[in-house]
Amino acid sequence: MTRSVFLFDVDNTLLDNDRIIVDLRRYLDRKVGAGPAQQYFEFFEELRRELGYADDLGALQRYRIRHPRDPHLLAVSSFLVNYPFANRLFPGSLDAIEHVAAFGTAVILSDGDVVFQPRKVERSGLSEAVEKRVLIYIHKEEELDDVERRHPAEHYVLVDDKVRILTAVKGRWGKRVTTVFPRQGHYAHAADVASYPQPDITIERIADLVGYDLPALLGASQAREAR
Repeated sequence: MTRSVFLFDVDNTLLDNDRIIVDLRRYLDRKVGAGPAQQYFEFFEELRRELGYADDLGALQRYRIRHPRDPHLLAVSSFLVNYPFANRLFPGSLDAIEHVAAFGTAVILSDGDVVFQPRKVERSGLSEAVEKRVLIYIHKEEELDDVERRHPAEHYVLVDDKVRILTAVKGRWGKRVTTVFPRQGHYAHAADVASYPQPDITIERIADLVGYDLPALLGASQAREAR
């Protein structure tokens, strides 16, 4: 059993997914026009509400059902598959992974589809950064038993931009997990954030994680339990 395992979310935690969506919107406006582009993003937001994560593939499939003869579908698919995701890593993302790797095992723990999300993790360089320890689920907070089976540890540190996820995992693992909340991306600034319990550690950007040593990371969970 590893003493400490560090679990990193991907979208808007290590990778600026909001910026990727902006780039995709501009691309669709050019390729298919404002109307069809708007329809694609309506499907995208609809799925994001249903699933709780960005599903580019699912939105594209729904668009295809509505427009089965649209010749631009392959171009959109090519854009998503070949996007330079490494250019959208937040500053300090790889440094944060390297920093905690000195204390334990770093693992990618993400929600997402089975095609574009693994591609995103690979092409961004995140898979290599964690030595291919990558877990991608539909709802990761419901798969913690599998996380424990694959990466058993005395203590976990979860870094995620969604307070909802941090709260759910804290409810399951209690003082065995330190929750770290980087306030990045639209989820981190959503109106419902204040309705959840405060995470163990809040940082303004992922790069700030390098300012915490192992005692500080582990002690934050203990301090919360004491309160």
